[in-house]
Amino acid sequence: MASTGSKLRPLGAHHQPNCTRTHQIGCLFLVFTTFFLTRLFDHSFTPCDLPVEQVRTSQDLVQVGPQSWPVRGYGSQLFLKIYVYDVEEIDGLKALLYGRDGKITEDACLKGQWGTQLKVKIHKLLKKSRYRTRKKEEADLFFVPSYVKCVRMMGGLNDKEINQTYVKVISQMPYFRLSGGRNHIFVFPSGAGAHLFKSWATYINRSIILTPEGDRTDKRDTSAFNTWKDIIIPGNVDDGMSKAGAPVVQPLPLSKRKYLANYLGRAQGKSDRLKLIAVATQFPNKLECPDLKFSGPDKLGRKEYFEHLRNAKFCLAPRGESSWTLRFYESYFVECVPVILSDQAELPFQNVIDYSQISIKWPSSRIGPQLLQYLESISDEDIEAIIARGRQVRCLWVYASDSAPCSAMRGIMWELQRKVRQFHQSAETFWLHNGSFVNRNLVEFSKWELPVPLP
Repeated sequence: MASTGSKLRPLGAHHQPNCTRTHQIGCLFLVFTTFFLTRLFDHSFTPCDLPVEQVRTSQDLVQVGPQSWPVRGYGSQLFLKIYVYDVEEIDGLKALLYGRDGKITEDACLKGQWGTQLKVKIHKLLKKSRYRTRKKEEADLFFVPSYVKCVRMMGGLNDKEINQTYVKVISQMPYFRLSGGRNHIFVFPSGAGAHLFKSWATYINRSIILTPEGDRTDKRDTSAFNTWKDIIIPGNVDDGMSKAGAPVVQPLPLSKRKYLANYLGRAQGKSDRLKLIAVATQFPNKLECPDLKFSGPDKLGRKEYFEHLRNAKFCLAPRGESSWTLRFYESYFVECVPVILSDQAELPFQNVIDYSQISIKWPSSRIGPQLLQYLESISDEDIEAIIARGRQVRCLWVYASDSAPCSAMRGIMWELQRKVRQFHQSAETFWLHNGSFVNRNLVEFSKWELPVPLP
């Protein structure tokens, strides 16, 4: 029985404790604290607020030797299918490789200057590639082989014939016409670049161009290189230095190198090169700049060339006929820090390589004694660190199989994969409701007759 002091509550009512102002303030504080801590906890795990290095996981990157390609934009594995046109498949293609009489050989081109070697090497490696397909209908990309720089140098074709032959060849490629050339690959590694094909801007301005040159506007009104569709590739370093195993010339310890820097090349009337020669005359004990002979009885052999190159801590790489020089790549194999003296230079695989960590770029407008003063200020410890980082990436300059863990070809394959499109829009191809492609006369693609009209 309830005491007389207690108050009766209506049936179903709940006890309501007294709620003072202190209780209210405490509740508000608890709500605010809970909200703040929750936001802080969630915020601390938001990837956008952390440096990229901390939020990338192994699933975000694809390991290629010592380098990691980002999955975004590339995919987690190579799935390319590349069709390589056969030399006998298209009338005229043989002439672009072996000349009008078919007498120029691959070996002759491999012995030529560096530009022709790249064309031959890339072609031969693609023919053996595991990503090659024999079926055009399943190909992502199409490779058009040619050795025109070599053929031109050896008198196999003149400029007019090269131009006419290219047009003749691509007019026999229905898949080129279907895409407007967007899925076709051309290699132009020589000093003239794509300008070897005089009408390149009319016919292959949408195609993928592989080239070590990112700038050819010094003598022409326009550059054939487009940063959106084209790919910068490494220059071709002598096999004796770049292949696995002991190179023909071993790097020297820094303490045994005679010079601070060197420039091994001809002046060719180029202002930047003439400046270096002048500085070498003023400071002969710091900058080696010999008068090299590349022909005649005093011709410098490849072994002697690399012995010169390894004898300095810094290898200077000014522009020549174009914005890049092979010396940049060669320096990594004698473990000499490359110094780029070419303001417009484009470098390969920039999505995975931080060039500020493995080289120096100095303004070409400031070539002079101040350059040597700056290089002298760099400690041997810092030089060794730059060389060590360069040693990790130089495998990407080696033209070996794309099956190798790290090679120039494997890097090129990753870059090509990023260029693959699901759809190729051409101004001269049309499609119907059932997915079939037709030309302006509504003729289905499978019935297109050769030669195919070109732009």
